[in-house]
Amino acid sequence: MNKKNPAAVTTAKRSRRVLDDVFKTKVVLEALKEAMTLNELASKFEVHPNQISQWKAQFLKNASSVFSGPKDEKRELERLREERDVLHKRIGEKDMENEFLKKNLRKLNLL
Repeated sequence: MNKKNPAAVTTAKRSRRVLDDVFKTKVVLEALKEAMTLNELASKFEVHPNQISQWKAQFLKNASSVFSGPKDEKRELERLREERDVLHKRIGEKDMENEFLKKNLRKLNLL
């Protein structure tokens, strides 16, 4: 950690700030207002203009998930539950196979 900036990660060459999602959202919303240029925003928030452009593009790309989130999340959750059930069934089958093989190997004195 850096004494000047507690959110900085120190590397051998220089320290790197770790910016949280709230800060990034604040910057992107300011950029979307278009009241200031990217260079003015970059100076104000002390980040590179290219970084603001990347955050803005990422934000716009994922903006639809705000409205479709719960439906997609429910479908994904159900799919994962079904997959988990199938995997649990397979594990049970493999356990039974292993026990059967161990039992028969003991009978043949190979285990």
